[in-house]
Amino acid sequence: MLTENRLKKAINDGKLALGMVNALPLPVMVEMVGYAGYDFIVIDQSRVGVGPEGLENLIRAAECANITPLVRVPSSAPEVILRALDAGAQGIFVPRVRSREEAQAVVRAARFHPHGARGLSDGRLNGFGRMALSEFVPRANRQLLVGVSIEDRDGVDAVDSIVTVDGLDLVMDEAVSLSHAYGVPGRLDHPDVQAAIRKVASACQRNGVWYCATPRLPGEAERWFREGAAALLLGDDRNVAFRALQAHVGNVRLELTNE
Repeated sequence: MLTENRLKKAINDGKLALGMVNALPLPVMVEMVGYAGYDFIVIDQSRVGVGPEGLENLIRAAECANITPLVRVPSSAPEVILRALDAGAQGIFVPRVRSREEAQAVVRAARFHPHGARGLSDGRLNGFGRMALSEFVPRANRQLLVGVSIEDRDGVDAVDSIVTVDGLDLVMDEAVSLSHAYGVPGRLDHPDVQAAIRKVASACQRNGVWYCATPRLPGEAERWFREGAAALLLGDDRNVAFRALQAHVGNVRLELTNE
């Protein structure tokens, strides 16, 4: 059944929401992220092979752990967005948006009438008919989070028009992709990359669209908080797990070496 979007509530209440990318598509990993205290999880269907049944099970795990499930869909095709939302996602974000028209198409595919043209039928979110569609549609429009990411020069150039699209809630940080687009792969501190990030974040703030930043260097989380980011994406579960395992075995080896 449709529940309150905890991510939207946290942001509307003035709290900085903290999230994690799910790169290990295992329900138990989603549960662990939720029980660890994160506010939202981004199920990365764009980069990780997750089929329809697998996606539903990841979303069920998020529901059990009381963490907001967002899905990074692989494209802006209406049928792709619809499948993610019908599976139970409380928000979607579409990568590589380059124009106002593309952002409008995303909103149109994700939202119900009168804000969009999303397909409508009984399903998981209205309890397979327990909630009347006339009640479900306005509630779903209120609870849904619609986001995009800007990953290249065209998107950065068009950001001022993209963020004025009615029904767009959030823009996601994609600094790594931007570094590649600006010809300096992986150099996230490069002036051109930093300027692009600043331009996107500033456009969001001027137009009342939330910006989700990804702190990668010491002190960046606090800086983004001061500068008004609505949410922080704290890496992905695969890398966090690897670093934790690496540190764990390293500490034991160091202890044994010192004895």
